[in-house]
Amino acid sequence: MRRDTFLKTLTAFAASGVLPLPASAAANLKMMIPANPGGGWDSTGRALGKALQESGAADSVSFENKGGAAGAIGLAQFVNSSKGDPNALMVMGAVMLGGIITGKPPVTVTQATSLARLTSEFNVFVLPASSPLKTMKDVVEQLKKDPGSVKWGGGSRGSTEHIAAAMIAREVGVDPAKINYVAFRGGGEATAAILGGNVTVGGSGYSEFAEYITAGKMRPIGVTAEKRLKGIDVPTLKEQGINVVIGNWRGVYGAPGINAEQRKALTELIVRATKTKAWAEALERNGWTPALMTGAEFEKFVDDEFASLRAVMVKSGMLG
Repeated sequence: MRRDTFLKTLTAFAASGVLPLPASAAANLKMMIPANPGGGWDSTGRALGKALQESGAADSVSFENKGGAAGAIGLAQFVNSSKGDPNALMVMGAVMLGGIITGKPPVTVTQATSLARLTSEFNVFVLPASSPLKTMKDVVEQLKKDPGSVKWGGGSRGSTEHIAAAMIAREVGVDPAKINYVAFRGGGEATAAILGGNVTVGGSGYSEFAEYITAGKMRPIGVTAEKRLKGIDVPTLKEQGINVVIGNWRGVYGAPGINAEQRKALTELIVRATKTKAWAEALERNGWTPALMTGAEFEKFVDDEFASLRAVMVKSGMLG
């Protein structure tokens, strides 16, 4: 392309608000993490940010944590303040969908722009090391005697661990409406509550508890997977006679109102980032399963997940 033709093309792109990569969209990205520090969304967002920089897709990535209401508070800020911004990203996942179903906030994730699913992960339930209870069987026996005496700690209302706790209750013949679920605004708060013995049993992705399990500060008693997780010696709920299987996943969205070219460019940046050494190391370190999905396929997946989670919640007595 001749220089004068190139400059005219660049001027035309600028006038339309769309600059081809890497001229603008890759320069300085902003990442909304709609949870407090220390949890799965936080570690996912920061790992993606590092990978984006390592891949050369971003010169810098800034982060903002805004926890609460299963991500709805951060989502509302993102939707209201980032409209049309081609450099804005937000971490999200199954927990946000569950929170939207139960909390019915004034904003919904479909107001933002879907980009990519990144990872999948199953939940693990743990006991504080000092707990008099030793197994999931012990927890179930206590639950049957006095449902309210078992305090389940985890993410926001509607999170996968909340749904799993309700499913466990239903499976063992306890009214799910009677479970005593304590929701926390971020993984760091939930972890502190478990370590402090302020909840009976805690649930989250294995990666959030791994270091405490290894150190003997938490005792894992069951995972929500179909079969045992590779390299992790924790029995599934199914093999303990509790027919509960539920997975968690995390993804990333762009701002509302970006155009098709900007959406495509951001998606390409994310795909590029997932091919870096930094991302591969994050997957291994956290025990995440790579589950990259983009475009119309991801959009349909989110729609299907809304329907599936709602059905599970209704069946488990969470929505009446």
